[in-house]
Amino acid sequence: MFDLDGITVVSLEQAVAAPYASGRLAQAGARVIKIEREEGDFARQYDALVNGESAYFVWLNHGKQSLSLNLKEQPERDLLNRILAKADVFIQNLSPGAAQRLGFGAADLQQQFPSLINCSISGYGEDGPYRLQKAYDLLIQAESGLCAINGTADGPARVGVSVCDIAAGMSAHQSILQALFARERKGPHHGIGRNIEVSLYQAMADWMNVPYLQYRYGNRDPGRHGLNHPSIAPYGAYPCSDDKMLLISIQNEREWQRLCTIALKQPELPTKPGFASNAERMNNRAAVDKTVASAFMTRTREENIELLNEASIAFGRLSDLDDLLQHPQNRYTTIEGQNGAIELLAPTTRTSGQPPIAGKVPAIGEHNKQIRREFSVGP
Repeated sequence: MFDLDGITVVSLEQAVAAPYASGRLAQAGARVIKIEREEGDFARQYDALVNGESAYFVWLNHGKQSLSLNLKEQPERDLLNRILAKADVFIQNLSPGAAQRLGFGAADLQQQFPSLINCSISGYGEDGPYRLQKAYDLLIQAESGLCAINGTADGPARVGVSVCDIAAGMSAHQSILQALFARERKGPHHGIGRNIEVSLYQAMADWMNVPYLQYRYGNRDPGRHGLNHPSIAPYGAYPCSDDKMLLISIQNEREWQRLCTIALKQPELPTKPGFASNAERMNNRAAVDKTVASAFMTRTREENIELLNEASIAFGRLSDLDDLLQHPQNRYTTIEGQNGAIELLAPTTRTSGQPPIAGKVPAIGEHNKQIRREFSVGP
């Protein structure tokens, strides 16, 4: 038996944020009914690189049931209401105001289905001057200030995955689990649902708290440092003699002394002006980085790693996608796509006795007949 066996989730979803949340619930055993337009979730068309299917769609939607509805028609809205009457969770991330106009706003559903947990995901939230503004991941990366601290001195950059969507989906997932726990637990919330509001902007704003606090209270702009840490030196990427890059992280003075003695072969360096403390090294960063790079360039990456291991210094290889494909720490799960088996990198966590469910990627409306028959009117 899986943890969420018996839990029914209805998700009127598209793109990434809501599918991420509902997908994690499906992997824990919940029944997830994915409501799609008749033409399907537009994420199905992002690309066709995974045996003819979209990478994003495959990753986020396996293990769900697909029901295609035209919610502009009253009979289709009636069907959705019948499904919601037996559901535990409703998630939606339509355009601002769209769910409410269709009759599936959180306030209406709370009154109609008091035990239902409603989760609404939007760009900017339910109030504030931007509440009706459409928002997508890259736009929120820019709006939240993330791009201002990501990139190099030459200019800002986008994080290479949909980090704002994923942050919102993660927040929705944890809030839904919290609500399910509170509903089942004896106490004032027993048997009662709740409304959950998540926005891409607020999810990323929360993650931006460190640069926000540094700037607001310390008047310090973290700036853009590429592969260097904004407040620790040495902490960044350095070339090796085989043209491969190696990142190192020095967290305290003991590590710095070991790095100088064992890897840089300069045991006297920690006593020199400009090198004696992290504050000095930050003010003298160009010289510090040049010293580390000069030493690393005398050896290959693996030779440097051997010395770093001896010195107990944290490091990371700058992996490209070929390296990712072959990484020895990878764990995998296999799902069934529309055109055969697909191997995914495994979900983040492993829980004893609860392996994640690796379900099939549904076709558009694949479960229409089954669900319509289950929730039909009359005998």
